[in-house]
Amino acid sequence: MATLHLMVGLPCSGKTLLAKKLEIKYSAIRLTPDEWQIPLFGQDAESPEHDKRHGIIETLLWELAKRALIVGTNIILDYGFWAREEREYFRKEAKKLGASSEIHYLDVSADEIFRRLQARNKIESNKHFYIPEEYMKKWINSFQKPSPDELFRRE
Repeated sequence: MATLHLMVGLPCSGKTLLAKKLEIKYSAIRLTPDEWQIPLFGQDAESPEHDKRHGIIETLLWELAKRALIVGTNIILDYGFWAREEREYFRKEAKKLGASSEIHYLDVSADEIFRRLQARNKIESNKHFYIPEEYMKKWINSFQKPSPDELFRRE
């Protein structure tokens, strides 16, 4: 049975770093939207089109992920999954496809997130977005931490 792995956490929490390790451990395909968006659209985090573009990429990657799960390939979705409703949707969809699901939550303090963000923003990169601190403040307030019942693997 294939497994859908959901990477849950805020930017700068270490999701992609862990996802890269898990991709080897589980012989999985890792799908990280930022690795597609930046080459396609550049550093557009402050663009009014950013969220729309990001949504399109996530939708396309999910179509690929569904097919891979059906044929028995493990998938890691490195989306962040900030809302419980979103996490539940993907877990239910995985079950419909005959796959199990697992959440990998990176619980990092706000102070550490901001420390990492400041360091990250100093480096020009085609791998991650420059994120203004005011954006991160809003995101921290809107993020829904997974409850303990969400952290169990589901068959």
